[in-house]
Amino acid sequence: MLELAYDAKRFVLHLRSIIEVAPLQVYYSGLLFTPGSSLIRGAYFKNIPWLTMEPKVADMWGSLIQTLEGHTWYVNSAVFSPNGKLVASVSWDNTVRLWDTSTGMQCGVLEGHTDTVNSAVFSPDGKLLASASCDNTLRLWDTSTGTQCGLLKDHTSEVNSAVFSPDGTLVAFASSDNTVRLWDISAGKQCGVLEGHTNWVYSAVFSPDGKLVASASNDRTVRLWDTSTRKQCGVLEGHTNLVYSAVFSPNGKLVASASWDCTVRLWDISTGKQCAVLEGHTKDVNSAVFSPDGNLVISASNDKTVRLWDTSTGQKCGVLEGHTDLVYSAVFSPNGKLVASASKDNTVRLWDISTGKQHGVLEGHTSWAYSAVFSPDGKLVASASRDKTIRLWNTSTRKQCGDLEGHTWVVNSAVFSPDGKLVASASLDNMVRLWDTSTGEQCGVLEGHTAAVNSAVFSPDAKLVASASLDKTVRLWDTSTAKQCGVLDGHTRDVNSVMFSPDGKLVASASWDATVRLWDTKSETTIEIIKTHAGINILNFSNDGMHLHTSDGILQLKSYPHSGGNWELPHTLPHSLDVTDQWITCNMKKLLWLPVEYRLSCSAVNDTGNLIVIGSPSGRVTFISIDFTALPAAYLQPSVNVAVIEGTGFLGLVGC
Repeated sequence: MLELAYDAKRFVLHLRSIIEVAPLQVYYSGLLFTPGSSLIRGAYFKNIPWLTMEPKVADMWGSLIQTLEGHTWYVNSAVFSPNGKLVASVSWDNTVRLWDTSTGMQCGVLEGHTDTVNSAVFSPDGKLLASASCDNTLRLWDTSTGTQCGLLKDHTSEVNSAVFSPDGTLVAFASSDNTVRLWDISAGKQCGVLEGHTNWVYSAVFSPDGKLVASASNDRTVRLWDTSTRKQCGVLEGHTNLVYSAVFSPNGKLVASASWDCTVRLWDISTGKQCAVLEGHTKDVNSAVFSPDGNLVISASNDKTVRLWDTSTGQKCGVLEGHTDLVYSAVFSPNGKLVASASKDNTVRLWDISTGKQHGVLEGHTSWAYSAVFSPDGKLVASASRDKTIRLWNTSTRKQCGDLEGHTWVVNSAVFSPDGKLVASASLDNMVRLWDTSTGEQCGVLEGHTAAVNSAVFSPDAKLVASASLDKTVRLWDTSTAKQCGVLDGHTRDVNSVMFSPDGKLVASASWDATVRLWDTKSETTIEIIKTHAGINILNFSNDGMHLHTSDGILQLKSYPHSGGNWELPHTLPHSLDVTDQWITCNMKKLLWLPVEYRLSCSAVNDTGNLIVIGSPSGRVTFISIDFTALPAAYLQPSVNVAVIEGTGFLGLVGC
């Protein structure tokens, strides 16, 4: 019974946000995405009749307890209240939000800042909260009422962080004007300026006895200050890049500093000497903090992880993985049993460090998946990623069956040839590469672009590839020789996408210059220019070749030869399966909620419209297949009717 109660608690905390919005998803998404060994899943999950291919899930609960959603932009930091009952998070959405740690419910939105909020900190008694912002101000808030009770705007540049003294009488705040300033809470005014850094100061912190302040700076140093004299009393040097944060150990004998040189360093305050270098992060380290007993340090990094370190040995003793973007900060709860981390993926995550390493399943790519596309026969999916690779997946087994490596930078897109034998990939390394899908070997390097390539596409007979680039050109390539055979030059800004007409005689290209151009592939000349509302990044010919379906609507082509002026929309599937930010939808109706770790950076739907592939920022690729005949009738009726309105060269879609 205890195991069942524990499992039920984890289940409810994991799903709290969707329970509030769509409680019936507990029976679909909730059970579907719960770890396989969950007792709740085992007792209540029956095969969903309309789901013919389920996503892979972790075997058991990991360290991640809960994801707190509510911010509308990046979350910079999160901090526990002294009694551990609240978490305050700050965001690029200009707000501070308060959360109840026992339920995960949002219990306050502190609004007033007019720019990004960089950090927040509770007073020692938990009654006040100080927030630092890019609007050059420090604000004080009453945590019981959520009202602003103080405003300091003496800085001439953004305020990066704030911290209360142990007795709660002072606030120190660090700024991009190279200073740390002290604020007397009772007097409500500034009472000191600590000057000495030669570049921006990112953070400042009091020692446990309140006699010192340590400040971390872009000048690669940590400086120590005497709070009674306001004088500098030490400089800790050794980092080889900017120092983003510094913190005292609970006994005040050590300082831990986090740097963009990918390390955390420990310093002995009595000697000013470095006593350990904590190495393991693969990207910038944004913050480090001691556990309440001083035995551990946790660090948050741009490598998307939070790492645990033993302060006595300097050895790594844990990695908390699950965020899908860089992690700005992490902090222990007062009892040292929980960690809260804040990330650019717009979430705050709570971790139970006693359970050790999270048992997550992150498959395939090691970074963002930017695009996914089905092969013509639907048996394969190719996904392109920020990790510089293209991966091939078998749609029936959901197993990776190819790893196409060769690009030296981010791969923006991949596309199959019409016969499925080749893949063309476009990359920020200015190249298009051709790959044999049967062997996984590279069979051509298309060189000639002078800037990043956004997309590439095969002609209907697969004899040509057209590529669109930031160098403002579209280039044509012979696939048999891998040689350039044409340059379509005319756009005045980056070219986003390119597409062949059904007969292969024309190429359409879309650019950030707010035009779509139609080109004759033989003469390499522009035969039509259509002005659009903005830059277009989705471009497809209709089946009859007379219209272009774009992210800006349907464009009617004047130049394409056709008889009688009649046209038809291309064949459409009876049911429409799609992915939005948080949902898989059917006919524009919400069908299945996606937890954060399964949300998309790209997606593709097969030709029959029943199989959807989702690429996530974590690198995970998820397959979900639907049987439309088993869906409730309500999902089989379109949510809107579509009418086509003909204008001057433009056809718009409107809901009726």
